[in-house]
Amino acid sequence: MSVKPIMIVSDIHLGAVPAETERRFRHFLGFVRGAASGLLINGDLFDFWFEYRTVVPRQHLRVLAALADVVESGLPVWFVGGNHDAWGGSFLQDEIGMKVLQDRCEMTLAGYRALIAHGDGVGTGDLGYKVLRRFIRHPWTVRSFRAIHPDLGSRIAARASSTEHKVAVADPGGESRAQHIQRWAVEQMADRPDLDLILAGHAHIPVVLEVEPNRFYVNSGDWLRHFSYVALTPGKAPTLARWEG
Repeated sequence: MSVKPIMIVSDIHLGAVPAETERRFRHFLGFVRGAASGLLINGDLFDFWFEYRTVVPRQHLRVLAALADVVESGLPVWFVGGNHDAWGGSFLQDEIGMKVLQDRCEMTLAGYRALIAHGDGVGTGDLGYKVLRRFIRHPWTVRSFRAIHPDLGSRIAARASSTEHKVAVADPGGESRAQHIQRWAVEQMADRPDLDLILAGHAHIPVVLEVEPNRFYVNSGDWLRHFSYVALTPGKAPTLARWEG
């Protein structure tokens, strides 16, 4: 009997991609229910997500229902917040059933000891962004934003996002981000011989790199252009695939 793999995706950016991309992702979730043993979403599932106490963004209703169906089918779904959707919490955990993980966490997946990071703010440099990252995730900032009406909050987030432009035009910074994250991952593997696998997203460029025998850096790519996912099976090297729908 074959062992079902754990599927890994990142950077779907729902809310800023065409409606067809959302349908395509929902079909992928249907596939996961029968073909996988678990699903890891490594950041930026949503182009903007913020948990108000009584409000859920209406445009994500069908995807949230599809994710709940995956959980109810018996599969674990792990979620790491990215730089666009770091403000997940009790709704995703209690109502949808996903396991919300801290960014840069460690766990064992398919027999691999893995370090999981969305990829924003890793490594050295980019001090300005790291300061901004700490500010927008600070509890005081979150409480202040919660006081803003959800419609206004969504408009502010849409103005701050450049995702729709990246859908139409190739991302000029993607290659640089990809190289930076990969360098950080290789350095981590050199410092941490106990790690078998480093998983990241954020770069929007899929890659599987065997750093040393049976030790891998994997970036799961995106759903803006690549529609990529990773299959992680015990005893096998991670594999990249494109979801054709």
